[in-house]
Amino acid sequence: MEIEHFFICPYCWQEISMLLDLSSGAQSYIEDCEVCCRPVRVSYAADEGELTEFEAEASDL
Repeated sequence: MEIEHFFICPYCWQEISMLLDLSSGAQSYIEDCEVCCRPVRVSYAADEGELTEFEAEASDL
């Protein structure tokens, strides 16, 4: 199950959205901001198809 989740980029402070796959439990990966193209570390967890945790932070790659 995928949901669209909105959050604020830690670099440019613009609201962006991302599709999250809630069927996999927990994930952590790096994805570029669609506005400023800087790397954002995204971590989230889901339980029974519900988003339980979400964090987007600057990545020092």
